[in-house]
Amino acid sequence: MQQDESEITTIRKIRKKVLGRPRNLRDPTIFHKISLIALLSWIGLGADGLSSSSYGPEEAFRAIGEHTYLAVFLALAVAITVFVISYTYSRIIEQFPYGGGGYIVATHTIGKQAGIVAGSALLVDYILTITVSIAACGEAIFSFLPELQIYKLPFEIALIVFLMILNLRGIKESVTVLAPIFLFFIITHVLLLGYGLFSQVPQIIPHANSITTDLNTDLATIGIFGILTLFFRAFSLGSGTYTGIEAVSNGLQIMREPRVKTAKKTMIYMAVSLAVVAGSLLLCYFFADITHVEGQTLNAVLATKLFAGWPAGYWIALIILFSEGLLLIVAAQTGFIGGPRVMANMAIDSWLPKRFAALSERLTTHNGVIVMGGAALLLMLYARGSVMILVIMYAINVFITFSLSEIGMARYIWKNKGKNIQWKRSLFIFLVGFILCFSILIITIREKFEEGAWLTLVITGFVILLCYFIHQHYEKIKRGMRKFDEALVLSNIHLADRPNEELVNPQNNTAVLFVNQYTGFGVNTFLSLTRNFPKLYKNIIFVSVAEIDSGTFKGAEEVEALEKSVKSSLMKYVTLARRLGFAADYRMDVGTEVVETASQLCEQIAVEFPKATFFTGKLVFRHETLFHKILHNETALAIQRRLQWKGMQVVILPIRIDI
Repeated sequence: MQQDESEITTIRKIRKKVLGRPRNLRDPTIFHKISLIALLSWIGLGADGLSSSSYGPEEAFRAIGEHTYLAVFLALAVAITVFVISYTYSRIIEQFPYGGGGYIVATHTIGKQAGIVAGSALLVDYILTITVSIAACGEAIFSFLPELQIYKLPFEIALIVFLMILNLRGIKESVTVLAPIFLFFIITHVLLLGYGLFSQVPQIIPHANSITTDLNTDLATIGIFGILTLFFRAFSLGSGTYTGIEAVSNGLQIMREPRVKTAKKTMIYMAVSLAVVAGSLLLCYFFADITHVEGQTLNAVLATKLFAGWPAGYWIALIILFSEGLLLIVAAQTGFIGGPRVMANMAIDSWLPKRFAALSERLTTHNGVIVMGGAALLLMLYARGSVMILVIMYAINVFITFSLSEIGMARYIWKNKGKNIQWKRSLFIFLVGFILCFSILIITIREKFEEGAWLTLVITGFVILLCYFIHQHYEKIKRGMRKFDEALVLSNIHLADRPNEELVNPQNNTAVLFVNQYTGFGVNTFLSLTRNFPKLYKNIIFVSVAEIDSGTFKGAEEVEALEKSVKSSLMKYVTLARRLGFAADYRMDVGTEVVETASQLCEQIAVEFPKATFFTGKLVFRHETLFHKILHNETALAIQRRLQWKGMQVVILPIRIDI
């Protein structure tokens, strides 16, 4: 037994060393300490957009083939699209200041069905954000290391595991660690793009003549319709450029107060940086007459060509490409920030297992981080690290979410037009955003369906069906629980004329009962205790843990409100017990993990009441399966194991629910 306890202690020490010490929920400055200012938010969430310059502009430029002059118009179209989508999401931030992104927007403006489609698409998109970013990172770095290609996939897998550990420690910690990489990218790409554009200033007139000549040639050969078809196809296939814009509206909870102001400032940083970098790259491809080289990205070809005549030009190009590869690591961070947030919001609404809304001791959505990382690893192995395969899968889902968010906000503005003087302008912007996003979505699906886009739709469809299955189960549970409430109203509980006002006596037999909210289920559990153990216990102590999850961890006010609500429910139980003739009291604590917090609280109660027996209720099903264990956290059994190990008596009262 001592050996087992020693092993547990060692594991906890290692875990604490790797992940860090638990956060103190009682610290009044906790929200300030873990929140991000606009600059750090830009690094943590904006890197995804900036990193898309590694593959988005390249996809678009390749799609125009020999008609390279179209790159100039693509650069302008990219900048306009970035600013339109960013502006619409700034308005979304104003309307939904607690975050949630496309899932919350679609749910509240269109309906639950649209919400689950947007949420499922977002989840798959964030998994792909991690996978695409890490795969592109490996491709960028190993472009200059062809002899080491065999180590590319293991390198990418190791990076995903590294990011998982960083995010289990905390979002702010992970962003702070990765911030120098982001700044390194900015510095190197100011050099790359600045030199690439300004070195072409003397050639502006020849380039302008070339554009005019090529355009006239195409008008004469393929016509205006052919040019537009080619342009919009390239524009759509480069849609990976716009990924990451949505992340700011989804990550509002991690931002420093005032959140809306911080988020809008972050959105400006993101929009300007993405438009400048993506647009400038397209212009540089055209000006420098870049062509595809086997085994190298277009950015690698561009950097090599631009600095070929410089002293140590090879090493300058290598450093620039290295910074690009490193930035893609930071970009994968967006998936680890946004994905678990979406999962938490969906879990609160009963679309995913409730445990995904839980926070760890470090106040991270740890279950979501683990699932996102695990899914990204599986996708990486499936694609064997191929960016081409992953980008095809990637661009679709983000535009499903974009389209639903844009049309949802247009619908919201139309319904509330009487409350906004400038509703026409807002409606126009959202409709333009919808047309852009939906057009890109349709063209991308059509062009890339047989190349792998179908797989994204299949995976997203599977996630949607799974969510509906989970939601139906939780709805059945709710209906079953309501029966307890109805039975409580109809029951005739024999209450004493005068409540028992005696103080609890620590020397008497004491029943310690775990309860949650004051509901028919909790009262039924209490009455089951009194029926099964009549006249055995003189004291009743009601115990509850105010669980801080993603739904309540939005500010100090929400935490205080939760504590008051839990105390209010406990007092109702105490009043009922006293009316039934018992001496009663309550104990409570606040925590992120119910089992850990409840176990520690019970150890304190056991010292105060030496003759205590602990009781907890547990739902039992006619045919219990693994599915039930996944959707229900098995708290009662976990607490029983913990306390019995400490030598305490724990009784689980089975509460049958027919579903």
